[in-house]
Amino acid sequence: MRFTLKDYQRDAVVQTLDNLTRARKLYVNDNAESSFSLTAVTGAGKTVMAAAAIESLFYGDTELGFDADPGAVVIWFSDNPDLNEQTKTRLNQASEKLSLDRLITIKPPFSVPRLEPRHVYFLNTQRLSKTSTLTRGAERTAQADALGEEYVPSPDDLAWNIWQTLANTIEDDSLTVYFILDEAHRGFAAKASREKPTIVRSLVDGDRTGLPMPIVWGISATIEHFDQAMKNTDTRRHLPPVTVDPSRVLESGLLKDIVALDIPAEAGNLETTLTTRAARLLKDSQRRWNEYVAEQRALPGETVTDRVVPLLVLQIPNTEDPDDVGRWLNLVQAELGDLAQFNVRHVLGDHKTKTFGSWEVDHIDPQAVQGNNDVRVLIAKDGISTGWDCPRAEVLVSFRPAKDHTHITQLLGRMVRTPLARRIPGNDRLNAVDCILPHFDRTTAGNVVKYLTGLIEDMPTAGPKAVLNPRDLEPNQSLDERVWDAWDALVSQVVPRRGARAVTRLMSFAQALSADGLKSRAISRAQRRIHTRLEEFAEAHDGDLQRAEIEVKTVRGMRIQGARGGDKLSYVDFAERADENAVRVAFEDAQRAFGPDIANSYVDYLMEHADEEDDDALRRAYVKVAALATVPHVRERVDRVATELVDEWFEDNRVAMKGLADERREAYADIRAQAVEPQVTPLERPKKRIEDFSEIDKATDQVRDAELIEKHLMSDEDGWFPMSSLGGWERDVIRTEVVRPDCVAWYRNPSVPRPDSLGIAYRDDRGNWRRLHPDFVIFSEVRGEIRPSIVDPHGGHLEDSMVKLRGMAKFAEAHGTAFHRIDSIATNGVTSQLRVLDMLDPEVRATVLAFTGTVNELFDSSVSAVYK
Repeated sequence: MRFTLKDYQRDAVVQTLDNLTRARKLYVNDNAESSFSLTAVTGAGKTVMAAAAIESLFYGDTELGFDADPGAVVIWFSDNPDLNEQTKTRLNQASEKLSLDRLITIKPPFSVPRLEPRHVYFLNTQRLSKTSTLTRGAERTAQADALGEEYVPSPDDLAWNIWQTLANTIEDDSLTVYFILDEAHRGFAAKASREKPTIVRSLVDGDRTGLPMPIVWGISATIEHFDQAMKNTDTRRHLPPVTVDPSRVLESGLLKDIVALDIPAEAGNLETTLTTRAARLLKDSQRRWNEYVAEQRALPGETVTDRVVPLLVLQIPNTEDPDDVGRWLNLVQAELGDLAQFNVRHVLGDHKTKTFGSWEVDHIDPQAVQGNNDVRVLIAKDGISTGWDCPRAEVLVSFRPAKDHTHITQLLGRMVRTPLARRIPGNDRLNAVDCILPHFDRTTAGNVVKYLTGLIEDMPTAGPKAVLNPRDLEPNQSLDERVWDAWDALVSQVVPRRGARAVTRLMSFAQALSADGLKSRAISRAQRRIHTRLEEFAEAHDGDLQRAEIEVKTVRGMRIQGARGGDKLSYVDFAERADENAVRVAFEDAQRAFGPDIANSYVDYLMEHADEEDDDALRRAYVKVAALATVPHVRERVDRVATELVDEWFEDNRVAMKGLADERREAYADIRAQAVEPQVTPLERPKKRIEDFSEIDKATDQVRDAELIEKHLMSDEDGWFPMSSLGGWERDVIRTEVVRPDCVAWYRNPSVPRPDSLGIAYRDDRGNWRRLHPDFVIFSEVRGEIRPSIVDPHGGHLEDSMVKLRGMAKFAEAHGTAFHRIDSIATNGVTSQLRVLDMLDPEVRATVLAFTGTVNELFDSSVSAVYK
């Protein structure tokens, strides 16, 4: 893969491969068809996950222990040829092994007896219609078969129509067909399923081929119709669905954190003023991205090659006035100064050139917008296109009326990917999208906020923070510089990646250090350290190693023999010398144990120290490596050595890594997370933050000014921070903390993993690693020293409340000396009085870790105290 998968993507790929393995066994052993679904929110990277699964399906995955299916044929089906072409491009971009010659679009004059293994074939609904060239002759063939007659092809018939090709492929025992249905909610509407089967349903059920699709994998953000249709099939086995948690997508940094809404503060037609504002926001966005890219290019390890060119989307009414649109474009041109005709395109249903005032605007395919930096303004109406997204779309100005808020939020849902596929550390402005609504007021804009943040159903994204009155906050200039020194000493925990191998992590780290020039010959040094230890282990376990080598060089079996007329069987063991293929299989097990890099380089090391470099010496080297991987405890000791070296190199290069470009620092953060236990990482300073200076009054459902508070690390120019993002308990707690005589500053900790958010790792009830983000970090002056505290109002009503408390207790046990206080605050569920658990108290920690009751019972026990 060209991309490093995010944690949630990797987990989804593992679950998908498990399902594909089960599905193939069901089909090969039991002749049973099966289906399953993958569902994830818009922007989660479903195509990237599919690319990783298909690559593993075709070529195997040593790290995941997944064996390739040499007869795998993938058919990728959708109802949109443009969407297929977009997917084809993305699969190729994601995987170097999925080359374009293995990604085949089925279109006339396509005619083959059967599809080839290790290829992905793209097919769409239109290609299977009765009038399609690909199905030519199929109807007449079916009629002849029904009458028992021989069909004589017409001169213009294909040698094999598409139905014959599909039937031959499914029928071939050496091939396994994996049918991927993109946007799988389409084609399975309840009405269509009951009355007239759709082309998709007929294809899945085998109505035209006589053979149902063996393995069906549905992909969509809304999968209910597909799942229900599959369950209504009596003969098809239903495998567990693969569902991506939306919160993990938002945490990953692939989606923008904030949607900033601008609305008129007064009645009247403010279209022209707000259009000019939209153009100004676009210009500001371009300036910020130019500054960021220039800053990054000046740092070591920079890999950003293309500048980000922000896009302005003009969403016009369904019955637009061309002169109005032309006037809006004139305003944008006047503000930008350098907007030409070729910088403006439309994606309206009419693909013709449109005239808007003096502007002649050409059509562009939606999937081509992202890659065409000449396009700076895009004219659209509704949701543009299924599957479309444009990460560089930074500003939306919608001229739709307030009653059309659903259309606006659906379009915003297509604009939420981050331009560089990662969160920009500490800078909310570069992690935000601006939405200007000239025809909304404070009340109607609240519907958009609720929709985007998941307060009403059918949320199109994972729930970015929507702000009605956005203001930029910067580091509070009134604070003592010692507060920032105390901040720099804080640590955060990184959640370990599931299934990561210590040796693989070491080699990834060595490659990164070498590429960034931080450690010369890092790869060879890492290999040498492991080789030396392997030699020591081999010497220490010489007897075990010799016995293991004998096993590798021997293939054992059993002969079962019976005499005619006799009633007894005899069993005789036999042993044969292993051939090269048997040794190779054993060595592949060693590659899984030690990692391909170490296993292969260790063979090279043994050959360098061999008396003679001949075939026998090479065989002995392969046998030794394979045998050593089977000796008890060797693998664990190798992992321990690799972990120790990684820890050593992280400490040695801590300062140097801070000076790298953001993308490289994120790569090292990912390597740090490839551990089996939580890792500690320093916090980065926040640079720019966006907060909402308005809020929705829950009692009246009206928008009002937010309450302001002082001493926050990030503030407006007057030193204020709005409390719009705080709930009831949180407001009570922070008011109490800020007026304490020793409080000099505080920080509202972001609730998602980012470099400026303090995180604490914990295990959920299923044993999976998760991360909690305490609400507040308080800075107090204690005996002349600035000391940080963690203060976390803790809701006891949530299912994971208890495991989070245990996680905080363990964090306090490991890192408590760095804090003045670590307090968890809640009520006992009976009264409204707030109580506190002092996690720096050993007795409290011990009680929390051993407690088997409810959170409310814990806060009602003697280990809690009244919060004052």
